[in-house]
Amino acid sequence: MQTNYKLEKKTQIDVSRNYRLRRTVGRTFIYLILIVGAIICLLPFYSMIISSTHSNTDISSKFLLLPGDQFIANYKRLIKIVPIWRGFLNSVFLSVVGTAVMVYFSALTAYGFSKYDFKFNKFLFGLVLATLMIPGELSIVGFFRLLGDLHMLNTYWPLILPGIANAFGAFFLKQNCDSSVPYEIIESARMDGCGELKIFHRLVLPLMTPSLATFGILSFIGQWNSFMLPVITLFNNNMQPLPVMVAMTRGQFGTDYGAQYVGIVISVVPIMILFAVLSRKIMSGVSAGALKG
Repeated sequence: MQTNYKLEKKTQIDVSRNYRLRRTVGRTFIYLILIVGAIICLLPFYSMIISSTHSNTDISSKFLLLPGDQFIANYKRLIKIVPIWRGFLNSVFLSVVGTAVMVYFSALTAYGFSKYDFKFNKFLFGLVLATLMIPGELSIVGFFRLLGDLHMLNTYWPLILPGIANAFGAFFLKQNCDSSVPYEIIESARMDGCGELKIFHRLVLPLMTPSLATFGILSFIGQWNSFMLPVITLFNNNMQPLPVMVAMTRGQFGTDYGAQYVGIVISVVPIMILFAVLSRKIMSGVSAGALKG
């Protein structure tokens, strides 16, 4: 009996050791894959930052791995070519205002489709989702003519107002509203005499905070990187956002690569920092929007 007990105990110990060994090997393999993937993803950004510290000759003729000493010279040429910090402020203004408009009206639309039972609710929501399959480039000519008729060309309105009708935002926030905003709370507020907008502002928006934060971050990044619409609707170069001003470093007789890379660094690094700091919030918001109550 004692011999059998010792054999069983030894077998259990061996099985436990084998399990721990396999788990350690598996985790090590997964971590190696993640590290390699992270290096591959970060390599273009590293190359961009390193290239901004070298001269045009080195950028166009060498594979650069170590930083150089030309960043200040490239920056001085950049600010002579374009008012880069004016473009930075333009991008901040457009991104903040555009994101606020997009998030608010998308949440309002999502709340209406989620909690109001009206005729053709599902059909209309299906039409909203169907617009996601239509490329925006197809409507750019008609949109440009409409802006001309409304005398909105060369203003910031075309870059802000379209955020009122964001199909993806309505879809994303509706999923969260379905699961995180109970009908009972809304009905109780109505019985207490609250108006519909007061219910939306005081009750619904706080309950949707995680998904609102996630959608707001994604919207901000999209607004910050906006390029095609400003090029088409803005004729005054001083009104252009940062991505367009970076593209303006490409001259008629060639491109100043050093200055252009510095402009790209100024444009990309703030977004990289924002995403790195708020990535956990983005993932938690996406998870919250995916859960169904």
